[in-house]
Amino acid sequence: MTDSCAEGGLRAQVSRPLAELLPRCADGSPAHWPTFRGTEHHLTSFLGQAQLGGCGILGVGIWLAATQGNFATLSSSFPSLSAANLLIVTGTLVMAIGFVGCIGAIKEHRCLLLTFFVMLLLVFLLEATVAILFFAYTDKIDRYAQRDLKKGLHLYGTPGNVGLTNAWSIIQTDFRCCGVTNYTDWFDVYNATRVPDSCCLEFSESCGLHAPGTWWKAPCYETVKMWLQENLLAVGVFGLCTALVQVLGLTFAMTMYCQVLKADTYCA
Repeated sequence: MTDSCAEGGLRAQVSRPLAELLPRCADGSPAHWPTFRGTEHHLTSFLGQAQLGGCGILGVGIWLAATQGNFATLSSSFPSLSAANLLIVTGTLVMAIGFVGCIGAIKEHRCLLLTFFVMLLLVFLLEATVAILFFAYTDKIDRYAQRDLKKGLHLYGTPGNVGLTNAWSIIQTDFRCCGVTNYTDWFDVYNATRVPDSCCLEFSESCGLHAPGTWWKAPCYETVKMWLQENLLAVGVFGLCTALVQVLGLTFAMTMYCQVLKADTYCA
C-alpha cells in the first residue's frame, strides 16, 4: 500500500511539469500538445534573416538615392524606375511582409499567418509572371528598350538629370561602348558630329569632338546584353535561390497555419 502511494506520488511529480507545459485554451482547459514549436522556430528564424536582408536592401537604396542617383534609370518613359527606387521599394516590401509573418508566428495568429502566406504567394506569382512574359516577348522588349534608350539620350547633360548622365558615362567607360546601337546615336542629340567624352578610346577634355576613329565603336545595348548572357548562370542561380527562399517561406507559413488551426480545434 505504501509503495503504491509512493509510486503514485512520484508519477504526479513527474507529470505535473509536463502538464504545465501544455497550452491552455481560452477557458483554461489544456489544449493539444503544441507540435508547431519547431515550425515556429524555423519560421521566425527565416523571417528574422529576411528582415535583416530587407533592411540592408533598403539602406543601399537610400544610400544610392542620397548620392544623386549615380545608377539612375536610363529610361525617359519611366524616370522613377531607377536602381535606388527599386531597392527602396524592394527593401520596404520585404520588411513589411517579414514583419507580418514574424508577428503571426510569435503570436500564433491564424489571420496574420494566412495574410503573410497570401502576400508572399502574390509576390512569387508576380515574379513568375514577369519572368514568363520577359522570355515570351524578348524581341518586342528589345525593340522598345532600344527606342526608349535613344529618347533618353536627349536628356544627357541636361539640368536635373545628373543620375542619367552619370549612368551613361559609367556604362560607356566601363563597357567600352558608345551610343545605344551606334556612336551615331549621339549626333541627333548634339546636332553635330560629336559624342560625349566617355566614348573616347583615350579620355581627355573635349575628346568627343575629335574624329570617329578615336571613339569606341561597340553599341552599348548589345555589349551589355552580351555581358548579361555571359553571366546568365549567376543570374539564374540568384533567381533560383530567391524562388527557393520564397517557397520555404510559403511552406513554413502554411504548415504552421494548419498546425495552429488544428490545435485550436481541440479548444472548440
